[in-house]
Amino acid sequence: MRYWLMKSEPSEYSIDDLMRAAKKTTPWIGVRNYQARNFMRDDMQLGDQAFFYHSSCEEPGIAGIVEVARLAYPDATQFDYKSKYFDSKSTRAKPRWVNVDVRLSKKTRLVPLTELRSCPELAEMLVLQRGNRLSITPVAPAEWEFIMGLAQRAPRDAD
Repeated sequence: MRYWLMKSEPSEYSIDDLMRAAKKTTPWIGVRNYQARNFMRDDMQLGDQAFFYHSSCEEPGIAGIVEVARLAYPDATQFDYKSKYFDSKSTRAKPRWVNVDVRLSKKTRLVPLTELRSCPELAEMLVLQRGNRLSITPVAPAEWEFIMGLAQRAPRDAD
């Protein structure tokens, strides 16, 4: 099993939206970065776990845990000319973009980016590296375990 961090803007799709979804499952659509696409297409396996990360919002951070529930398949939004994710160079015969389905495992307390940055144990975590804007990144097993501990504790400013 591998671990991941998957970013979503809560104004587009939040952890609460996933909680309300049928079977608490959704396709992870709209990824338009080749490296992130390749992670979904080539590396993600059924049962892999991922942090659901709220990005580009007032308080970015980890909001929950999801698991990969369906392997990569063509992202239908690339063919929909009304979608903001439409790609005129993509065809049904040769789709450029894929998505996986994720299923909610658990909503957690929000573990804010500021808290993640304050932990020396996470200094090498990809999402914390300067200039990293990937919407999907691998998470090392030690980072996963450490963050799981953080997510189960009260926020640091409440100490």
